[in-house]
Amino acid sequence: MAHVKDPVCGMTVDSSKAAANYRYAGQDYWFCSTHCQQQFVATPARYAAAPADTGPTAGSQHQHHAPASAAIEPGEKAKDPICGMVVNKATALKSERGGRSYYFCSETCLRTFESPENELKSMKTRVTIAMTGVLALAVLRAGAFLGLATGATLLSWAPIPNLPWFTWGMWLFLLVTPVQFIGGWTFYRGAWNTLRTGNINMDFLIALGTSVAYFYSVVVMFFPDVLPVKVAERDVYFEVSAVIIAFVLLGRYMEEIIKKKSSAAVRRLLDLKPATAHVLRDGQEVEIPAGSIMVGETVVVKPGEKIATDGEVISGQSTVDESMLTGESMPVEKQPGHTVIGGTLNRAGVFSFRATRIGADTALAQIIRMVEEAQTSTAHIQRLADEVTRYFVPAVISVAVLAFVGWWLAGDFPQGLLAFIAVLIISCPCALGIATPAALMVGVGKGADGGMLIRGGEVLERAEKLSCVVFDKTGTLTRGEPTVTDIVPFDVHDELDVLRLAAAVETGSEHPLGEAIVRAANHRQLTLPAASAITGLAGLGIRGQVNGLPVWLGNRRLLAQQGIATGVADDAMRHLEQNGKTAMLVGYADKLIGIIAVADTLKPEASEAIALLKQQHIKVVMLSGDNQRTAGAIARQLGIERVIAEVLPEDKVKVIQQLQQEGEVVAMVGDGVNDAPALATADIGIAIGSGSDVAKETGGIILIRNDVRDVENAIRLSRATMRKIKQNLFWAFIYNSIGIPIAALGLMNPMVAGAAMALSSLSVIVNSALLKRVRISTQAEGAAS
Repeated sequence: MAHVKDPVCGMTVDSSKAAANYRYAGQDYWFCSTHCQQQFVATPARYAAAPADTGPTAGSQHQHHAPASAAIEPGEKAKDPICGMVVNKATALKSERGGRSYYFCSETCLRTFESPENELKSMKTRVTIAMTGVLALAVLRAGAFLGLATGATLLSWAPIPNLPWFTWGMWLFLLVTPVQFIGGWTFYRGAWNTLRTGNINMDFLIALGTSVAYFYSVVVMFFPDVLPVKVAERDVYFEVSAVIIAFVLLGRYMEEIIKKKSSAAVRRLLDLKPATAHVLRDGQEVEIPAGSIMVGETVVVKPGEKIATDGEVISGQSTVDESMLTGESMPVEKQPGHTVIGGTLNRAGVFSFRATRIGADTALAQIIRMVEEAQTSTAHIQRLADEVTRYFVPAVISVAVLAFVGWWLAGDFPQGLLAFIAVLIISCPCALGIATPAALMVGVGKGADGGMLIRGGEVLERAEKLSCVVFDKTGTLTRGEPTVTDIVPFDVHDELDVLRLAAAVETGSEHPLGEAIVRAANHRQLTLPAASAITGLAGLGIRGQVNGLPVWLGNRRLLAQQGIATGVADDAMRHLEQNGKTAMLVGYADKLIGIIAVADTLKPEASEAIALLKQQHIKVVMLSGDNQRTAGAIARQLGIERVIAEVLPEDKVKVIQQLQQEGEVVAMVGDGVNDAPALATADIGIAIGSGSDVAKETGGIILIRNDVRDVENAIRLSRATMRKIKQNLFWAFIYNSIGIPIAALGLMNPMVAGAAMALSSLSVIVNSALLKRVRISTQAEGAAS
C-alpha cells in the first residue's frame, strides 16, 4: 500500500484502492475518481509537468522555496503582497494559500505574510536588546555622575589602572555592540535596499550616522594611532549610536503594534471559503477539500453550509445570504439556472450546482486580488519623514565634505577629519524615529476614548486634504437588517390582526423578512395563534393554517393563484415600493386583509452625520448594491445628492478610482466583506466596528461605537494628529540642524551631541502630549454620554 497524490485534484489516495489509474510517458498515475482520470487523459501534459508523488503527502499549504512551478515562463513577474516589490516568479520565494500563489522578495516578507505575529515578536526582541543596552548606559552614566558629585571616584575602591581593559570606553563598547548589530540590523538591511533602488530614506540616514559614530569610536578605542590627531577616550560616540538605534526602533515597534499587516486582511478573506465540500463523483456523494473541486463537477449544498465555489444551480431551491458580496441584507432566492457565489451562506434548503469557476477565477478570489493590489499600491506612499530625508541626507553629506575641505585648506587636516565625522553623527536625528509614533499613540488614545481607532500614519497623511466621503448604504447608514415599517389593514381587520396572522406562519422562519415580522410582533407583545401546515413557496411567499383557515403571505402572484383580488392594495403597494420598501400581501381565508412593508431602516444618527460632513464642505456620495429605487429613497431621506446603485465590489472600486481621477481625496466608509476592496483603494478607509473582520482589517480608521457621526470626528482628530506629527518633525530636526554648523566649526563633542538628542526627544514627547487637549466632541459624544 502506498499513498500517492492525484495529479489532477491533488487529493492523497491509496494506490491499492484508487478509483482509476493511467500510465503516461512511462509513469503510473492514480486518481480519486474516474472524473479526475478523464481530465488527465484529455490533457496529460498539463498534469504530468511534475512527477507523481509516490510518498506520503504532508498536505502543507505553503512552499517556502523558489522556483514556483515548471509552468512559469522565464521573466514572469509578480508583486510582493507585503512590500509591493516586483519580483521574478522563477526566483522568488513562494507561498500557496487557498489555491492562490504569492511571491516574495525575501524571507522577511514571506514570514510577515504567513505569521505577522512571529515577525512582530522578532522585532520585539530587537527592541528589547536595544532598550536594555541604552538603559544600562544610562545607569552607568548616572553612577559616574553621582560618584563625581559626592567626591568619590571609582579609583577610590577599584584598581582601574591595573585593569586596562575595563576602562570607560571598554564598558561602552561592550554594551553598545549588541545594540549596534542586533538592534540595528533592520536599518542595515533597509539601507542596502535603498542603495539598490536609489530611494534614500530614514534607514540609510540611520545606518550611515550610527555606523560612523560606532566605527569612529572603535578606532579611537583600539586603533588610536590611525587617527592624525590624539582623541581622548571620553570623546567616543558609542552612546549616541545606541540611543539613535533604540529610539528609532522603539518608534517602529509602536507603529507595528498600531497598524495591522495587509496579510491579515487577506487571511480573513481566505477564511470565508469553506474547508470542505460535498461533491458527486461516480454517483456517490463524497466530502473533499474545497480546493479540489474541478470545473463541471456537481456540488451539493446543505442548510447552513457555505458555498464552496462559483457555479450554476441545477436542482433544488433555497435562499442564500449573499451579503458578503453584495452587502445587501435581503437573502436571494435560488432556483435551477441561477448563479451562486463561493463563500456565501446557504440559509435554507438543499440544492446542487455545477461548478463553473474555481481557484483564482472565483468572485471571492477576485475580491482578495483587489484588496491585495489596493493595499500594496497604498502601503508605500512616500512618508513625510522619508521625503524630508531625501533632501536632508545629500545636504548633510555636502556640509560634511565642505567642512572637511575647508579645514584642510586652512591647513588643519586632522580637525577637518574630525569635523567631517562629527557632522555625519550629529545629523542623525534620534527624535525622528518617535516623531510619528509619539503623536500617533496619543492620537490613538484620544480616538479610542471617543470611540475611534486610527490604524497608522499613512491614514493621517491624507486626512488633511480629504474632500469626499463615500458611504456604503447597508449596515453603514442603515441598520443592516430588515424591519417592519408599515402595516396597512383592509376589510374589518386592524394592524395587530394583520401582524398577528403573518407572524404566526413565520414563527421559526430563518428568512430575514419572516424574522423581521416575528420581531415586530414580539416587540408589540402579541400573543400568536398556533399555525400548522406551514409551507414555503419559492419565489412566491409562505402559506399556513390558523384556526383551520389558510393564511397567505407573499407577492401579488401568490394571492392571484388563490383567486384573491388585490386591486384595492395597488396604490398602497406602489407608494411603498417607490419608497424602497418590500411590500408583502397578507391573505386570510379567501380575502386580502392587509399589507406588511419591510425595509432596511436608517440609523437614527445618519442624517446628522451627513449634515456634519457638509458643514466641513466635504462632498458625500452613497453606494449601494440595492436597486436604484430603494437607494434613491434612502438618499433623499439623508439629503445626499449623488447616489450610485446596483454596484458590485469591483464597481465600488471603480467609483473610488473615478473620484480620485477627478482630483478628489476620498474616504470610504463601509462594514462588509464586499466593501474591503473599496476600503483598501480609498485614500482613507473607515470601517464600522460592528462590521466584518475583513472590513476592519482593511480600514485605516475603525469606528468602535458604530456611530457614523464619528466619521467627522475621526477626520478632525486625524487632521489634528497630522499637525502634531509635522510639528514633531520640526523639533526632531531643529536641534540637529543647529548642531551641524557647530560640528562643522569643530566645536562638537559627545556631551553636546547627547544634549541635542535629549532635548529634541523631550520636545517631541511634550508636543505630542498636547494633542490630548484637542477638542473633538460633537453631538455624537453628547448622545453617547
